[in-house]
Amino acid sequence: MPEFDTSLPSIRLLQALIKDKQEVEIKLVTDDLLVGKIFWQDLECICILDHYDQKTVIWRQAIVFMKPKA
Repeated sequence: MPEFDTSLPSIRLLQALIKDKQEVEIKLVTDDLLVGKIFWQDLECICILDHYDQKTVIWRQAIVFMKPKA
């Protein structure tokens, strides 16, 4: 089983976004745009918490891009 490599810049950025509770925009391959705070991440998925405190689990392969919300 692969290890969760915290030396990777992408993993470190996501960990910082989780720690800072920074809101992000996530564009999906379906053209949906999700907005929320990253609640957790693992090797396969990212979970975001939206404005209604609803959790959404997103498979990493479904993500086109993710950026901090300005």
